[in-house]
Amino acid sequence: MDALATQPQVTVVIPNWNTKHWLRGCLEGLRAQSYQDFQIILVDNGSTDGSLAFVKQHYPEVQILAFATNQGFAPAVNAGIRQSHAKYVALLNVDTIPRPDWLLALVKTMERSPSTVGSLASKMLNLEHPDIIDDAGDVLSWYGSARKRGMDEPADAYDEEKEVFSACAGAALYRRTFLEETGGFDESFGSYLEDIDLGLRGQMLGYRCFFVPNAKVLHHSHGSGLSRSRYICLMTRNRLKLLTKNIPWPLLLKHCRTLIYGQIYFFLVYKRPLHSMAGTISWLITLPHTLRQRRNIQRENRISNQALDALLSNELGEIPLREILRRKVHKGLHSASSFLKRKP
Repeated sequence: MDALATQPQVTVVIPNWNTKHWLRGCLEGLRAQSYQDFQIILVDNGSTDGSLAFVKQHYPEVQILAFATNQGFAPAVNAGIRQSHAKYVALLNVDTIPRPDWLLALVKTMERSPSTVGSLASKMLNLEHPDIIDDAGDVLSWYGSARKRGMDEPADAYDEEKEVFSACAGAALYRRTFLEETGGFDESFGSYLEDIDLGLRGQMLGYRCFFVPNAKVLHHSHGSGLSRSRYICLMTRNRLKLLTKNIPWPLLLKHCRTLIYGQIYFFLVYKRPLHSMAGTISWLITLPHTLRQRRNIQRENRISNQALDALLSNELGEIPLREILRRKVHKGLHSASSFLKRKP
Protein backbone atom coordinates (compact mmCIF):
# COMPACT_ATOMS: atom_id res chain seq x y z
CA MET A 1 0.00 0.00 0.00
CA ASP A 2 1.20 3.53 -0.80
CA ALA A 3 2.61 5.11 2.37
CA LEU A 4 0.95 8.41 1.53
CA ALA A 5 -2.44 6.70 1.35
CA THR A 6 -2.10 5.72 5.01
CA GLN A 7 -1.30 9.25 6.11
CA PRO A 8 -3.90 10.99 8.27
CA GLN A 9 -5.82 13.85 6.68
CA VAL A 10 -4.42 16.39 9.15
CA THR A 11 -1.18 16.90 11.06
CA VAL A 12 -1.44 19.05 14.18
CA VAL A 13 1.91 20.73 14.90
CA ILE A 14 2.46 22.08 18.43
CA PRO A 15 5.61 24.07 19.26
CA ASN A 16 6.72 23.78 22.90
CA TRP A 17 9.36 25.50 25.01
CA ASN A 18 9.35 24.98 28.79
CA THR A 19 5.55 25.02 28.93
CA LYS A 20 4.85 21.66 30.53
CA HIS A 21 2.12 23.24 32.68
CA TRP A 22 0.03 23.93 29.55
CA LEU A 23 0.50 20.57 27.84
CA ARG A 24 -2.21 18.59 29.62
CA GLY A 25 -5.01 21.00 28.69
CA CYS A 26 -3.90 21.19 25.06
CA LEU A 27 -3.38 17.46 24.54
CA GLU A 28 -6.50 16.42 26.43
CA GLY A 29 -8.44 18.83 24.20
CA LEU A 30 -7.05 17.06 21.14
CA ARG A 31 -7.90 13.64 22.54
CA ALA A 32 -11.51 14.81 22.90
CA GLN A 33 -11.85 15.96 19.28
CA SER A 34 -14.92 14.68 17.39
CA TYR A 35 -12.73 14.52 14.27
CA GLN A 36 -9.98 11.95 14.77
CA ASP A 37 -8.20 11.59 11.39
CA PHE A 38 -5.10 13.42 12.55
CA GLN A 39 -1.65 12.93 14.01
CA ILE A 40 0.15 15.19 16.49
CA ILE A 41 3.73 16.34 16.18
CA LEU A 42 5.13 18.16 19.21
CA VAL A 43 8.18 20.21 18.28
CA ASP A 44 10.21 20.88 21.40
CA ASN A 45 12.62 23.83 21.48
CA GLY A 46 15.10 22.50 24.01
CA SER A 47 12.81 22.40 27.04
CA THR A 48 14.39 21.75 30.43
CA ASP A 49 11.16 21.52 32.48
CA GLY A 50 10.42 17.84 31.91
CA SER A 51 8.02 18.44 29.01
CA LEU A 52 9.28 15.54 26.91
CA ALA A 53 9.19 12.98 29.73
CA PHE A 54 5.65 14.12 30.58
CA VAL A 55 4.44 13.69 26.99
CA LYS A 56 6.14 10.31 26.53
CA GLN A 57 4.56 8.99 29.72
CA HIS A 58 1.03 10.35 29.38
CA TYR A 59 0.55 10.91 25.62
CA PRO A 60 2.42 8.16 23.75
CA GLU A 61 0.40 8.85 20.59
CA VAL A 62 2.22 12.18 20.19
CA GLN A 63 5.23 12.19 17.86
CA ILE A 64 8.11 14.24 19.24
CA LEU A 65 10.62 16.27 17.27
CA ALA A 66 13.17 17.68 19.72
CA PHE A 67 15.76 20.41 19.28
CA ALA A 68 18.64 20.89 21.69
CA THR A 69 18.09 24.66 21.88
CA ASN A 70 15.27 27.15 21.26
CA GLN A 71 14.97 27.66 17.51
CA GLY A 72 12.07 30.09 17.68
CA PHE A 73 8.50 29.58 16.49
CA ALA A 74 8.99 29.67 12.72
CA PRO A 75 11.87 27.16 12.48
CA ALA A 76 10.08 24.83 14.92
CA VAL A 77 6.76 24.69 13.08
CA ASN A 78 8.48 24.43 9.69
CA ALA A 79 10.34 21.37 10.97
CA GLY A 80 7.05 19.85 12.09
CA ILE A 81 5.45 20.63 8.73
CA ARG A 82 8.34 19.01 6.85
CA GLN A 83 7.98 15.85 8.92
CA SER A 84 4.33 15.51 7.89
CA HIS A 85 2.76 14.55 4.56
CA ALA A 86 -0.87 15.22 5.46
CA LYS A 87 -3.20 17.13 3.15
CA TYR A 88 -3.78 19.77 5.82
CA VAL A 89 -1.60 21.13 8.60
CA ALA A 90 -3.09 22.59 11.77
CA LEU A 91 -0.94 24.73 14.03
CA LEU A 92 -1.86 24.92 17.69
CA ASN A 93 -0.23 26.84 20.52
CA VAL A 94 0.51 24.87 23.66
CA ASP A 95 -1.40 27.42 25.79
CA THR A 96 -4.72 26.52 24.16
CA ILE A 97 -7.58 24.14 24.87
CA PRO A 98 -9.39 23.23 21.64
CA ARG A 99 -13.12 22.66 21.93
CA PRO A 100 -14.32 19.19 20.79
CA ASP A 101 -15.51 20.30 17.33
CA TRP A 102 -12.56 22.64 16.63
CA LEU A 103 -10.80 20.49 14.06
CA LEU A 104 -14.01 19.16 12.52
CA ALA A 105 -15.22 22.70 11.81
CA LEU A 106 -11.92 23.65 10.16
CA VAL A 107 -11.69 20.52 8.00
CA LYS A 108 -15.33 20.70 6.87
CA THR A 109 -14.88 24.34 5.88
CA MET A 110 -11.65 23.65 3.99
CA GLU A 111 -13.15 20.65 2.18
CA ARG A 112 -16.00 22.73 0.76
CA SER A 113 -13.80 25.74 -0.08
CA PRO A 114 -12.08 26.38 -3.42
CA SER A 115 -8.35 25.70 -3.68
CA THR A 116 -7.67 29.45 -3.50
CA VAL A 117 -8.57 29.33 0.21
CA GLY A 118 -5.18 28.51 1.66
CA SER A 119 -5.78 29.04 5.37
CA LEU A 120 -8.50 29.22 7.98
CA ALA A 121 -8.60 31.19 11.24
CA SER A 122 -10.13 29.80 14.42
CA LYS A 123 -12.39 31.57 16.89
CA MET A 124 -9.91 32.02 19.74
CA LEU A 125 -11.57 32.78 23.06
CA ASN A 126 -10.07 34.21 26.23
CA LEU A 127 -9.22 31.25 28.47
CA GLU A 128 -10.31 33.00 31.68
CA HIS A 129 -13.36 34.65 30.08
CA PRO A 130 -14.64 32.42 27.24
CA ASP A 131 -17.40 34.89 26.37
CA ILE A 132 -14.70 37.32 25.18
CA ILE A 133 -12.78 37.12 21.90
CA ASP A 134 -9.01 36.70 21.98
CA ASP A 135 -8.56 36.51 18.20
CA ALA A 136 -10.95 36.19 15.25
CA GLY A 137 -8.40 36.54 12.47
CA ASP A 138 -5.51 38.96 12.19
CA VAL A 139 -5.36 42.46 10.72
CA LEU A 140 -2.36 44.36 9.31
CA SER A 141 -2.44 48.16 9.09
CA TRP A 142 -0.56 50.78 7.09
CA TYR A 143 1.02 51.85 10.39
CA GLY A 144 2.82 48.51 10.39
CA SER A 145 0.76 47.35 13.35
CA ALA A 146 -0.72 43.86 13.47
CA ARG A 147 -3.67 43.27 15.74
CA LYS A 148 -6.14 40.61 16.72
CA ARG A 149 -9.54 41.13 15.15
CA GLY A 150 -12.26 41.38 17.80
CA MET A 151 -9.93 41.18 20.79
CA ASP A 152 -11.75 41.83 24.11
CA GLU A 153 -15.11 42.10 22.34
CA PRO A 154 -18.15 39.85 23.05
CA ALA A 155 -17.70 36.42 21.46
CA ASP A 156 -21.29 36.27 20.20
CA ALA A 157 -20.59 39.27 17.97
CA TYR A 158 -18.31 37.05 15.87
CA ASP A 159 -20.59 34.23 14.75
CA GLU A 160 -20.35 34.84 11.01
CA GLU A 161 -17.88 33.19 8.63
CA LYS A 162 -15.91 36.03 7.10
CA GLU A 163 -12.90 36.59 4.90
CA VAL A 164 -9.97 38.01 6.89
CA PHE A 165 -6.44 39.16 6.18
CA SER A 166 -4.69 36.21 7.81
CA ALA A 167 -4.96 33.52 10.47
CA CYS A 168 -3.25 33.56 13.84
CA ALA A 169 -0.87 30.60 13.76
CA GLY A 170 -1.80 29.85 17.37
CA ALA A 171 -4.84 27.93 16.04
CA ALA A 172 -5.09 27.69 12.26
CA LEU A 173 -5.51 25.22 9.42
CA TYR A 174 -3.43 25.40 6.23
CA ARG A 175 -3.52 23.55 2.93
CA ARG A 176 -0.25 21.79 2.26
CA THR A 177 -0.27 23.24 -1.26
CA PHE A 178 -0.48 26.74 0.25
CA LEU A 179 2.49 26.07 2.53
CA GLU A 180 4.50 24.60 -0.33
CA GLU A 181 3.82 27.48 -2.72
CA THR A 182 4.52 30.19 -0.14
CA GLY A 183 7.58 28.36 1.19
CA GLY A 184 6.11 28.17 4.69
CA PHE A 185 7.06 30.44 7.56
CA ASP A 186 10.06 32.72 7.14
CA GLU A 187 12.56 31.33 9.63
CA SER A 188 14.51 34.59 9.77
CA PHE A 189 11.56 36.03 11.76
CA GLY A 190 12.20 33.55 14.57
CA SER A 191 9.11 34.44 16.59
CA TYR A 192 6.35 37.09 16.20
CA LEU A 193 4.66 38.36 13.03
CA GLU A 194 5.74 35.28 11.07
CA ASP A 195 2.06 34.35 10.59
CA ILE A 196 1.22 37.87 9.37
CA ASP A 197 4.13 37.64 6.93
CA LEU A 198 2.89 34.25 5.68
CA GLY A 199 -0.64 35.57 5.32
CA LEU A 200 0.56 38.61 3.35
CA ARG A 201 2.70 36.50 1.01
CA GLY A 202 -0.25 34.17 0.52
CA GLN A 203 -2.52 37.08 -0.38
CA MET A 204 0.05 38.30 -2.90
CA LEU A 205 -0.04 34.86 -4.54
CA GLY A 206 -3.82 35.03 -4.82
CA TYR A 207 -4.75 32.94 -1.78
CA ARG A 208 -7.58 33.82 0.62
CA CYS A 209 -8.17 33.27 4.33
CA PHE A 210 -11.48 32.83 6.17
CA PHE A 211 -12.52 33.03 9.80
CA VAL A 212 -14.46 29.93 10.98
CA PRO A 213 -16.69 30.83 13.97
CA ASN A 214 -17.44 27.20 14.93
CA ALA A 215 -13.75 26.35 15.26
CA LYS A 216 -13.41 27.39 18.90
CA VAL A 217 -10.25 27.35 20.99
CA LEU A 218 -9.61 28.69 24.48
CA HIS A 219 -6.35 30.65 24.57
CA HIS A 220 -4.19 32.16 27.27
CA SER A 221 -2.57 34.99 25.34
CA HIS A 222 1.25 35.04 25.61
CA GLY A 223 1.14 32.02 27.89
CA SER A 224 4.14 30.64 26.07
CA GLY A 225 5.83 33.91 25.12
CA LEU A 226 9.27 35.40 25.67
CA SER A 227 10.38 38.13 28.06
CA ARG A 228 9.14 41.69 27.47
CA SER A 229 12.55 42.96 26.39
CA ARG A 230 13.04 40.13 23.89
CA TYR A 231 9.49 40.62 22.65
CA ILE A 232 10.10 44.32 21.90
CA CYS A 233 13.36 43.60 20.10
CA LEU A 234 11.82 40.91 17.89
CA MET A 235 8.62 42.85 17.22
CA THR A 236 10.56 45.94 16.15
CA ARG A 237 12.86 43.99 13.84
CA ASN A 238 10.10 41.85 12.36
CA ARG A 239 7.70 44.75 11.80
CA LEU A 240 10.34 46.57 9.76
CA LYS A 241 11.30 43.37 7.96
CA LEU A 242 7.67 42.59 7.12
CA LEU A 243 7.21 45.97 5.44
CA THR A 244 10.51 46.18 3.55
CA LYS A 245 10.28 42.58 2.42
CA ASN A 246 6.73 42.55 1.01
CA ILE A 247 5.27 45.97 0.22
CA PRO A 248 5.86 47.36 -3.32
CA TRP A 249 7.77 50.65 -3.49
CA PRO A 250 4.81 52.71 -4.83
CA LEU A 251 2.72 51.71 -1.79
CA LEU A 252 5.59 52.35 0.62
CA LEU A 253 5.88 55.84 -0.83
CA LYS A 254 2.12 56.41 -0.77
CA HIS A 255 1.85 55.46 2.90
CA CYS A 256 5.27 56.68 4.06
CA ARG A 257 3.90 59.26 6.53
CA THR A 258 1.59 56.70 8.13
CA LEU A 259 4.35 54.10 8.27
CA ILE A 260 6.83 56.51 9.86
CA TYR A 261 4.22 57.59 12.43
CA GLY A 262 3.66 53.93 13.27
CA GLN A 263 7.34 53.27 13.95
CA ILE A 264 7.63 56.40 16.14
CA TYR A 265 4.46 55.37 17.94
CA PHE A 266 5.75 51.94 18.92
CA PHE A 267 9.17 53.31 19.85
CA LEU A 268 7.46 55.61 22.37
CA VAL A 269 4.76 53.31 23.74
CA TYR A 270 7.11 50.37 24.27
CA LYS A 271 9.04 52.60 26.74
CA ARG A 272 12.21 50.56 26.25
CA PRO A 273 14.24 52.57 23.75
CA LEU A 274 17.34 50.39 24.03
CA HIS A 275 15.43 47.27 23.06
CA SER A 276 13.61 49.11 20.26
CA MET A 277 16.96 50.34 18.98
CA ALA A 278 18.39 46.82 19.22
CA GLY A 279 15.52 45.58 17.06
CA THR A 280 16.13 48.34 14.51
CA ILE A 281 19.84 47.53 14.34
CA SER A 282 19.01 43.84 13.91
CA TRP A 283 16.74 44.77 10.99
CA LEU A 284 19.53 46.83 9.38
CA ILE A 285 21.99 43.95 9.71
CA THR A 286 19.58 41.57 7.97
CA LEU A 287 18.47 44.13 5.35
CA PRO A 288 20.61 42.74 2.46
CA HIS A 289 19.00 39.31 2.94
CA THR A 290 15.55 40.91 3.22
CA LEU A 291 16.03 42.79 -0.05
CA ARG A 292 17.02 39.56 -1.82
CA GLN A 293 13.82 37.98 -0.51
CA ARG A 294 11.92 41.06 -1.66
CA ARG A 295 13.04 40.67 -5.28
CA ASN A 296 11.64 37.14 -5.42
CA ILE A 297 8.37 38.13 -3.74
CA GLN A 298 7.77 41.08 -6.06
CA ARG A 299 8.55 38.90 -9.08
CA GLU A 300 5.89 36.37 -8.03
CA ASN A 301 3.26 38.93 -6.92
CA ARG A 302 -0.07 38.18 -8.64
CA ILE A 303 -2.27 41.00 -7.35
CA SER A 304 -2.39 44.68 -8.24
CA ASN A 305 -1.11 47.45 -5.97
CA GLN A 306 -4.70 48.67 -5.69
CA ALA A 307 -5.85 45.27 -4.41
CA LEU A 308 -2.94 45.06 -1.97
CA ASP A 309 -3.60 48.60 -0.74
CA ALA A 310 -7.17 47.59 0.15
CA LEU A 311 -6.02 44.53 2.11
CA LEU A 312 -4.31 46.60 4.81
CA SER A 313 -6.28 48.60 7.35
CA ASN A 314 -6.01 52.36 7.71
CA GLU A 315 -6.64 52.12 11.45
CA LEU A 316 -3.81 52.05 13.98
CA GLY A 317 -5.78 49.80 16.28
CA GLU A 318 -4.08 51.34 19.33
CA ILE A 319 -4.62 54.38 21.56
CA PRO A 320 -3.42 57.45 19.57
CA LEU A 321 -0.36 59.35 20.82
CA ARG A 322 -2.42 62.48 21.45
CA GLU A 323 -4.72 60.53 23.77
CA ILE A 324 -1.74 59.02 25.60
CA LEU A 325 -0.28 62.51 25.99
CA ARG A 326 -3.63 63.91 27.17
CA ARG A 327 -3.88 61.21 29.85
CA LYS A 328 -0.33 61.86 31.03
CA VAL A 329 -0.97 65.61 31.27
CA HIS A 330 -4.22 64.98 33.16
CA LYS A 331 -2.47 62.58 35.53
CA GLY A 332 0.36 65.07 36.07
CA LEU A 333 -2.05 67.91 36.82
CA HIS A 334 -4.02 65.70 39.20
CA SER A 335 -0.84 64.71 41.05
CA ALA A 336 0.30 68.34 41.27
CA SER A 337 -3.12 69.40 42.57
CA SER A 338 -3.11 66.67 45.21
CA PHE A 339 0.39 67.67 46.30
CA LEU A 340 -0.56 71.35 46.64
CA LYS A 341 -3.64 70.46 48.69
CA ARG A 342 -1.49 68.50 51.13
CA LYS A 343 0.90 71.40 51.72
CA PRO A 344 0.33 73.22 55.05
